[in-house]
Amino acid sequence: MGKLKELIGVVVSDKMQKTVVVKTMRLTRHAKYSKIIKLHNKIKAHDEKEVAKLGDTVSIVETRPLSKDKRFIVKRVLKAAADLHLAAPEEIV
Repeated sequence: MGKLKELIGVVVSDKMQKTVVVKTMRLTRHAKYSKIIKLHNKIKAHDEKEVAKLGDTVSIVETRPLSKDKRFIVKRVLKAAADLHLAAPEEIV
């Protein structure tokens, strides 16, 4: 059996139960113009304990298919996002 893929990305959605959407980025060289370009993928990952929140940097690892779209699980949260949404804006009357 081969080595399992382990990717690092940022959580862009945590609205589903036990599932987060992780955006992974990679750099590649354009074939014709040789310019370095950024490519991204959005991957659905299983988060059993629901510890990953919006904006967190997480490590995800490949696993067996858990559903139609989920092929990864959240291994650990590497960096927690700053809690910017804690304070509700004041209503102006």
